[in-house]
Amino acid sequence: MKQCEVYLDHNATTPVDPRVTEAVLPYLGGLFGNPSSGHACGERPRAALRQAREQVAALIAARPGEVVFTGSGSEANLLAIRGAALAGRRHVVTQATEHPAVLETCRALQRLHGVRVTVLPVGPGGRLDPSALAAVAGLDAALVSVMAANNETGVLQPIRELADVARRHGALFHCDAAQAAGKIPLDVGELGVDLLTVVGHKMYAPKGIAALYVRDGVRLEPVVYGGGQERGLRAGTENVALAAGLGAAAVLAAEDLAGGVPARIAALRDELLRRLEAGLPGRVHRNGSAEHCLPNTLNVSINGVLGADVLAAAPGVAASTGSACHSGTHTPSPVLTAMGLPAARALGALRLSLGRWSTPDDIASAADALIAAAG
Repeated sequence: MKQCEVYLDHNATTPVDPRVTEAVLPYLGGLFGNPSSGHACGERPRAALRQAREQVAALIAARPGEVVFTGSGSEANLLAIRGAALAGRRHVVTQATEHPAVLETCRALQRLHGVRVTVLPVGPGGRLDPSALAAVAGLDAALVSVMAANNETGVLQPIRELADVARRHGALFHCDAAQAAGKIPLDVGELGVDLLTVVGHKMYAPKGIAALYVRDGVRLEPVVYGGGQERGLRAGTENVALAAGLGAAAVLAAEDLAGGVPARIAALRDELLRRLEAGLPGRVHRNGSAEHCLPNTLNVSINGVLGADVLAAAPGVAASTGSACHSGTHTPSPVLTAMGLPAARALGALRLSLGRWSTPDDIASAADALIAAAG
C-alpha cells in the first residue's frame, strides 16, 4: 500500500504529538503504580492523574473535580446521555447530524428503557435553530445533547443559545466537543453547558482516552459500577499513562489557541478551497455553513464524480467521505442528507481536515492530486 503523502483526515484521528508521547512513557515503565494505592508506588501516578485532571479542566475553564476520565468519546457521550436519562426524566432531545455515538445511544435508551427521544432537524447550513429546540424542550426533557462542531462538515452549533433554552425548561445540556476542543476556545461557564465531551485522539493524544466534564451538582447514573473511581461514575483502575497524555495534549492545545494556530490553519483551508475551485471551475460546492465552521475543516462536493472514486484515484491524499460503501453500492452521508442535499451531491463529497503540521506545500500537492483525480 502506498503511504499517504498528505494527511488531511485530522477529524478522523490526529497523529500523537511527540511531546504527548514523552508525557505518557514514564507511566508505562517504572511509574506503574496504582494511583489508589496508599504506598509510595502510588504517589507519582496519583500526582500525575491529578495534574492531568487540572490540565484538561484548564482547557475548558472547568474545575479539576468536574473532569471524569473515560476510555473514549463514545463512552463519555454514553455516560452523559444514559446517565442523565436514567437518573431523571425519561426524555432526551438531540438533532439529526449528531455523531452516531449520540444517536445510537439515544436509540438504545428508547429500545431498552422506554426513553422518549426527539431528534430535531437542521437547516440547509447544518445548524439547529434554537427556536426549534424551544418548541420541544418544555416536554419534560431530562437532557438536550447537541455537538459543538460536526465531524463531517465542521459546522458550529449555537451552543450558548441552545443551552439557554434547555436551562429555561429545566433540562441538562450535553455538548459533544470532540471536534471542537483545541480548535476553538471552549469555556463551559460561558457556554452554559452541564456536560461536555473531550476526546484525546482528536487533539494529538493517543486513542483510548477521553474526558467528560460533569458540572458540580449534576446527578448521573454511572456507566461502570465498582470501586468508586472517577466520582463513582466510571469504576476501574485509572489509565494514568493515557490520562497524562490527554493532559499534555490539553496544554499544547491551549498554547496553539493562544498562539494563533487556528487562524493559520484556516488560511490554508481557504487556500485549498480556492485551488480546487480554480482547477475545477463550476464543479466545486462547499457543504455546510462557511460562516460558522471549524478553522480546519472543508467539506466539498465535486460535480460528476463520487468522492470515494476521487480519493481512490489520489492515493497520496488521506481524506474521507461521509458516504458508506456496502457491496459496491454507495450510501450518501446521513449528515449531508439531513442537511437536505441531494444524493448526487452527497455522494460527491470530500471531507478535508487539516492539522497542526499542515503546510502550504501540503495544500498545493493535495489540490493538484484531487483536481487530477476528479478529471
